[in-house]
Amino acid sequence: MFLTVLGPGLITALVDNDSAGIFTYSLAGAEYGYNLIWTFIPMIFSLIIAQEMGVRMGIISGKGLASLIREKVGVKLTMFIMICLLIANFGTTLAEFSGIVVSSQIFGIPSLITVPLVAIIIWLLVIKGNYKNVEKIFIVLSLIYISYIIAGIMANPDWSQVEASIIPHVEYNTPYIVMVVGLIGTTIAPWMQFYLQSSVVEKGVSRDELKYSQAESILGPIITGIVALFILLACAATIFNTGVPVTNVQDIANALVPVAGKYAGILFAIGFLNASLFSAIILPLSTAYYVCESLGFETGISKSFKEAPVFHGLYAGLIFICAIVILIPNIPLSTILLFSQVINGLILPIILVLMLMIINDKRIMGDYVNKKWYNVIAWTITIVITILVIILIITSIFPNLSI
Repeated sequence: MFLTVLGPGLITALVDNDSAGIFTYSLAGAEYGYNLIWTFIPMIFSLIIAQEMGVRMGIISGKGLASLIREKVGVKLTMFIMICLLIANFGTTLAEFSGIVVSSQIFGIPSLITVPLVAIIIWLLVIKGNYKNVEKIFIVLSLIYISYIIAGIMANPDWSQVEASIIPHVEYNTPYIVMVVGLIGTTIAPWMQFYLQSSVVEKGVSRDELKYSQAESILGPIITGIVALFILLACAATIFNTGVPVTNVQDIANALVPVAGKYAGILFAIGFLNASLFSAIILPLSTAYYVCESLGFETGISKSFKEAPVFHGLYAGLIFICAIVILIPNIPLSTILLFSQVINGLILPIILVLMLMIINDKRIMGDYVNKKWYNVIAWTITIVITILVIILIITSIFPNLSI
């Protein structure tokens, strides 16, 4: 029964380890060694709470999050959120294609070949597939994240230091605080909540299967946290000790080779390519889901182009526009990414609050509303994440600001 519901929670959580996330975990290990391991506990816990609520809302209501928001607060606010997310997801998807470019450079393949080929493959994957088959491919892609665990083990980390670093040891300086905020504050992304709930609905998970889906919503974040931890360990055990300066993922993969061996560097690069590719599929899908749900159009991977033209059109459009834009010389990618990060940060608290309003509405959830103790935890996480996101936005816009 558990295997029949396996998919949405695992896939959504693992895609959170996208190209930007991997680079952040790598820098955390390279610059602070094992010191930031304690942050993974609140990261995993926050993600479990958010995913469990999304799974529960999807199964009990039988509707995607965008549909529920439209019913709860009306079309105007829903449209505002939709436009913000559409802009933000464009920037984030562009970042994933940037990761594909970097990966192709690591393996010595011209990006003019890699990017169009990847765009066509991931478009055909959805346009020609159905939900069950596509989900199986997603699960296979999820397994490739094991490469990071192997690379982390090959780096031979100091496990006594790993154990000691579970207890928080906070440094009160701006770079350290910004790194902590970056690690915890980006744990929950707006697109994740929409994709998770829509995929649970399309998969057709029933109320009788709820507890198994809830179990998966716990398993997914735990596995995601383990993968992220080994990314940090790989860099903490090698780059931090050698003091080699790194500015991008290619530097990180190359820096692993002298200490952990050639294969560790290759595994790290393969993991990065897979993460970028995986995210480049899921983010446009998430966008197509919430735009169509908010406007009342047909959605679904299993539906043909004739049955869901807007859904498939949005998915294809986002992929190919990003593929074209990323190949433009001297594109101001950092500015685009900063802008999308700011929008994501501003819209996330609104979405989390709306989720809590919906999941506590008995007309929608019946007896499956949050318990009082659960609400205390969920609201606390929402407030903390909101504060961290505000700090992240301010420090991103004003990088020289001292905290």
